[in-house]
Amino acid sequence: MTAVQQTSQRKVATISDGTYVKGDSLWLDAWKRLRRNRLALIGLIIITFNVFIAIFAPVLAPKDFSTQVLADNNAAPRWILPLFPNLVPKDEGGYVTIDDNYALGADTLGRDILSRIMYGAQVSLFIAFIGPLTSLIVGVIVGLAAGYAGGRVDNLLMRFVDLMYAFPTLLFIILLMTFFRTSFSNPEPGTLQYTLGQLDSATGGMMFIFIGIGLTSWMGMARLVRGQVLSAREKEYVEAARSIGSTTPSILFQHILPNILGPVIVSETLSIPAYISFEAFLSFIGLGVNPPRPSWGMMIAEGSRTISSYPFQALFPAVALAMVMFAFNFLGDGLRDALDPRMRGID
Repeated sequence: MTAVQQTSQRKVATISDGTYVKGDSLWLDAWKRLRRNRLALIGLIIITFNVFIAIFAPVLAPKDFSTQVLADNNAAPRWILPLFPNLVPKDEGGYVTIDDNYALGADTLGRDILSRIMYGAQVSLFIAFIGPLTSLIVGVIVGLAAGYAGGRVDNLLMRFVDLMYAFPTLLFIILLMTFFRTSFSNPEPGTLQYTLGQLDSATGGMMFIFIGIGLTSWMGMARLVRGQVLSAREKEYVEAARSIGSTTPSILFQHILPNILGPVIVSETLSIPAYISFEAFLSFIGLGVNPPRPSWGMMIAEGSRTISSYPFQALFPAVALAMVMFAFNFLGDGLRDALDPRMRGID
């Protein structure tokens, strides 16, 4: 006898005894199944840990991320020497300065790598949440309008999406970032360009990254939502809502949208690693955050210049970046299984 049959029999027996049994909602049932997915839970724990580090980086970081101690440049703690056989301390005839005051070592300018990794988490996680938020706001609105209205509205909106898709996403972001950085570098005070440039400087260069990723992140979401709405608008509950005189906004946001949130959430969760990788690549090629604010991509780029002599300078931020990207992938896979209606009631 299957688990589903056993569960059904238990519910029937209980109800026949006159006892009222309240079934689990879709979200509660999804949470129960998500908790049984160990990889998804590990991913959630890693993400939560990194969010905690990013929020409290000013308190937890042992040093300031921009403080330079040139006398300690390229210093390494003694514990990492067994990991890299080519690192030979100066007291043994080598070239590496040993300093255990730096838990993960220091970079070429004598800045603490651990502190910079902690502050770099702020940039990557900001992107991880701003990218999906922009995609949800714009993509859901466009997809709902196109799918429900149909006809000319659908054709016009989808042709615009196709036009946006004609440009390679990463190339489009690079062109946008180049335009922003060159157009807003020396604006006249009092102009809109000057105000935006000041905001970008105040955020360490993150604002233009948000704009660049936000302008290119919503097309896939719009197509997904449109397809879901095309299917949902013919369902019985939508026809029932129309028959009782519900307005179009009410049908869209109270009936259709809650029933298509599952695929939307899963899609955005699985897209987060791509947003993080875009920021890392932009920082790697010099179009990311403004120095001295650290990001993992910038740290990898700086460490790659000395990777043959001091490999830990690129390895540690690369490990932090990889762990967060894997965590979001694991969580996305877990959410995909947990929110699948066909999996309800199956242990």
